[in-house]
Amino acid sequence: MSTSPKEGYFKFNPRFVGMVDFLPACVAELNRSREHLYRLKLVGMYTEGELKGVGYGNISVRSPGGFVITATRTGGLPVLGPEHYTEIIKVDIARNSVDFRAVTEATVPSSECMTHAMFYQADPAVGAVIHVHHLEFWKRLLDRVPTTARDVEYGTPGMANEILRLYRETDLPRRKLAAMAGHEEGIIAIGCDLDEAEKVLLDAYRHAVSG
Repeated sequence: MSTSPKEGYFKFNPRFVGMVDFLPACVAELNRSREHLYRLKLVGMYTEGELKGVGYGNISVRSPGGFVITATRTGGLPVLGPEHYTEIIKVDIARNSVDFRAVTEATVPSSECMTHAMFYQADPAVGAVIHVHHLEFWKRLLDRVPTTARDVEYGTPGMANEILRLYRETDLPRRKLAAMAGHEEGIIAIGCDLDEAEKVLLDAYRHAVSG
């Protein structure tokens, strides 16, 4: 099996830079999409096997200060509150560091926030990023959509740079969907907003699981 994240474990240096009060509309928008994905088990927590108790999947939207993303250790929660989100203010690939704001300092960003950041940096038209897990869906997408290199792990500067490479060298900007070969089950969809990102993801999902 390829490397899989132990939720709460991250490969970058997180730095809390201040508190934030999230707008209720922002939290409601994120929760609407996330709860739908949770019901489909594209976001959630493993309930058996060696990854039992490990959460997976995350979602983000662009914000005036950067982007808002689900925090780590939230995968198994059916409903999230403001305390379960962080706002990423700065990502420094060279220093492998992430500056974030949250309701409390204990709310740490998702291990995938560096990957999300590269989509927002690559294209100002990207307004939302969704990362899900589904083994059969992932297998059907590998090398059929833009796919990251198999030796690049999740949550690393290498993955961030790989996303940027795919965005520049493949039809990812048009397809808006990518598979993460070095992150088993990992799939990413993007859009101008959450509605578009979710539609891209679920159209491909329904085709894959029913095909």
